[in-house]
This record gives sequence, structure tokens and C-alpha cells, in this order.
Amino acid sequence: MSRSPHPGAGRQVAPGVHRLGDDVVNFYLVEEEDGLVLVDAGLPAHLGQLRAHLAGSGRTPADIRAVLVTHGHPDHTGLAHALRRAGADIWVHEADAPILRDGPRSALRHARAERSMLPYLLRRPAALATPLHLARAGGFTAPAVPDVRVLTGEGRLAEVPGAPRAIALPGHTRGSTGYLFPERGLLFTGDALVTYDGLTGHTGPGLVCRGFTQDSGAALASLDRLDELTGVTLLLPGHGTPLPGDPRAATREARRTIRR
Repeated sequence: MSRSPHPGAGRQVAPGVHRLGDDVVNFYLVEEEDGLVLVDAGLPAHLGQLRAHLAGSGRTPADIRAVLVTHGHPDHTGLAHALRRAGADIWVHEADAPILRDGPRSALRHARAERSMLPYLLRRPAALATPLHLARAGGFTAPAVPDVRVLTGEGRLAEVPGAPRAIALPGHTRGSTGYLFPERGLLFTGDALVTYDGLTGHTGPGLVCRGFTQDSGAALASLDRLDELTGVTLLLPGHGTPLPGDPRAATREARRTIRR
């Protein structure tokens, strides 16, 4: 059975921004004057939730113009194939594009974690619920997405509604990317900074543990990149609750609470 939606799934967390997913995985719908944007693409089992949420305002997945993928892990790309078929452009960094093109199981090859999950599962057996949830929700069997728009660096995405800035945050995967909507103060961090880690059970600002991270040293360095950003008033992570306030307060806490 799939995990239940988090409390208030589809709830507006900022003007025109809705948090979707469940109690393990977040993805976000952003309403702009020139169209809808999805940041990350959840799991295949979330398609019904997305359709129902859109239908509430008389819209369908065909109204989503762009999907901004923060990284190629299966819990962030599950709806990418369906949304591409519906007409959305799928944006992803070139370093993670092979995962989408080859299918979700290729993440084990293209973005191998630094450490086995086994020590985490032995220390905290409840952590097994996270990979089981991803599997039951179709995360490892979603279709490949061969036709993607590739990011090669940082900068404004003028073709995407709201013209967000792509921010390189490598470490969790080589292609991990944040998306900043500067006029709205919104920063979508994906798994470069989260407020919940499904393997360790840690809550609060932090880095994802090494059992799910490709290069923890680079992930730590990416916190410095977050510190450089100005005008951010809300962090929206791939896991855990959104976090208002200055990113530097979150990165300080993340550095204090690093869990390997």
C-alpha cells in the first residue's frame, strides 16, 4: 500500500504554490501568469492526486508547460513521462539526464550512493519503509523519458513560466539543481537541503545521508552556494516541510547536524 498523502497535500504553501506528494516525497505546482510549472515529478502513484488537484481549478496535466527536475532520482521523476506526453517540457541538468533517458533503475549506475543502505537499515529498521514506499508507488518501473531539455549550467530559464534561475547544487547527485523564482523569493532545493531524511529519520534542515547521496563532500560545499543567494524567503525541499526565512540559518543548522 502506498504511503498516505502528507497532511494538507495540495495545500497552498505560498501564493500560487501548492505542495503535492505524500509523507515521504514532495513535489510542487507553481502558478505563473504565463502558465503552470511543476518542480519535480513525484512518483507514478501521484498522478491521480495531481489530476484531482488540477481539476479543482478546471485544469488538466496538459496545462503544465514545464517540469523542473531537481535531480534524477526516481522519487523526483515518476510523472515525467506522463507529463512529457501531455506536452510539458522536462528540464534536467545534463549530468542527470542519462537517468531519465535510461529509466529509473539506471540511477543505481549513473548516481551510485557513497554508502550502502544496509548500515542505516540495521541501525533503524523503520528506514526500510522508505525504499519500499518508492517501489510500491512505481518509482523503479516508471518509463524512461528520452526527450528532455538539458541544463548545462546556471542562469535564467526564459522559456519557463516565471523565468526561474537554475542554481547548480551538486553533491546529492552530480546534476542536482535548485530553482530560484527571485521575484517571489522561492527556492526549490530538491535534495540539496531537506528537512526530513527517510533513512536516518532526522527532521530539520540537513543533508541527505550518504546512503542516498553520491558525493557528500560536494553536497556540503553546495551549502556555500545557498549562502550566496539573496532575496530568498522560503525554501521548498524535496523531503520534509517548507522552511521560511533566510537560507543561511538553514545551512548553519544543516552543517551542525550532518549525519553520515
